[in-house]
Formats: sequence, C-alpha cells, structure tokens
Amino acid sequence: MLDGKTAFVSGGSKGIGLAIANKLAEGGCNVFLVASNGDRLRNAADGLSHVGLGEVGYHATDLRTLQGCSESARAALERFRHCDILVNAAGATKGGIFPDQPDEEMLDGFALKFHGAVRLSRALWPALKEAKGTVINIVGGFARTPAADFMVGGAVNAALANFSKALADKGLQDDVNVNWIHPGLTVTERLEGIFADRAAQQGKTRDQVEADSIAAEGIRRLGQPADVAALVAFLCSPAARHIHGTGIACDGGGAKGYL
Repeated sequence: MLDGKTAFVSGGSKGIGLAIANKLAEGGCNVFLVASNGDRLRNAADGLSHVGLGEVGYHATDLRTLQGCSESARAALERFRHCDILVNAAGATKGGIFPDQPDEEMLDGFALKFHGAVRLSRALWPALKEAKGTVINIVGGFARTPAADFMVGGAVNAALANFSKALADKGLQDDVNVNWIHPGLTVTERLEGIFADRAAQQGKTRDQVEADSIAAEGIRRLGQPADVAALVAFLCSPAARHIHGTGIACDGGGAKGYL
C-alpha cells in the first residue's frame, strides 16, 4: 500500500512517534526518524530495519531550533531524495498549576511541538508538493478541552491545530493532503509524566490518578500508541485521499463535544 514511499517522522524514537514509524515501515515505507537522543534513535532505527522491506535513516538534533529542523530536513532529502509523508509527532509539554508555572515551560512547549512542526513543514513542503504527499500532525485532545493543570499543552495543541487547518488550505492549492490527530489518554512516557505531576499536585498515587482519569473520561481503557499509528497509516493511504483538513480524535470516546 505504501511501498516505495518515504516518511519523515519527528519524535520517532519512542512512544506514539515510534509506533507510527513501525506501522509505516510495515506498510512498505522508507522511514527517516528524527529526535534529540542519539542512542535512542539508533536503537529505534535498528529495530525498524527488521520490520519492513524499506530502508531506515535517522538524524539526532534539537527540533526546538531552526537549525535543527533545517538540518534534519536536509539530511532526510540527502538520504532518500524525496519525501512523501511528514508526520510531526515531536512534543514535550509540561503540566503545572497557573500562575506558578514558569515562563520557560510555555516557551519550551511552543519551541518543540509548535515551531518544530511549522519549520519542518516549511522545509519539506517543496518535496511534499512534488510528491503530492501527506502531512499528519499529532496534536492532542487538550486542544479542544483546556485544563487548568495543563495550560501549556492545551495552548500549544490549539495553536498547532489552527496551523494545521491553515496548512490544509495551502495543501488544496499544492495537492498535499493535511490532517491532524487528537490522541486522548495514551500510554506513553509523556502520559506517565502527566500522571506523576497530577499525583504530586493532588496528593494521590499514580494508580489513583490513572483510575480517576479513565473514570472522568468515561472510556473503556487507556489508548495505546498502536491505535494512533493505525489511523496515521490509513490517512497516508490512497483510500483516505478525500479526507483532508480534518482533526480526528483517537481517544476512545473521551471527547464529549461534537466538534
């Protein structure tokens, strides 16, 4: 289905990003991974090399910076000569209680998840246009459901969702498909960090916070990275080409609004 395609996956060394990279590799894609931790990236690339028939490349850099984004895009194009799929999955926003949360945490959240996605989209857009490719941004449910103890993530996600919608409008002009996904509570290191922060804030155990979160969401279980990865693979397939400019929840029914 995706044989011969090349996918660039930011945040591809762990969690949702790595699950997406695995799924795309299984579908026949060449995969280029980018993240900040070189050792973790190397291990992820080694694992992917046994998954599919495609080739695997990687580049360790800080996507918080323009230089890091430019270098990684250049490295991917030098390695594979084209780019059919861009998945922006990098992001690490911190929970906290306003107004005590320091300014640096808001700036850092935007630097990686928002500005990283914007810069990579810009750098790879000519290649995506040439390939009539696909962009998938991994955003998050807090874009739609703000929370007082997760203002950084909510603000960053809302900005990235808005950017994604505007990018989809540009995609109509250039024949590049653009969609974004709002994962709900998904089992990753990031969620573990959120649960740990809330446990400390509320004086509860981590397991109590998880149980409370599942009950509050009214869902059957926590999500798995593979849930998101399966949706990404479908959105990158020819069968999904008419799905464009859309934010899709992958949250087990946690979002109660209809938008």
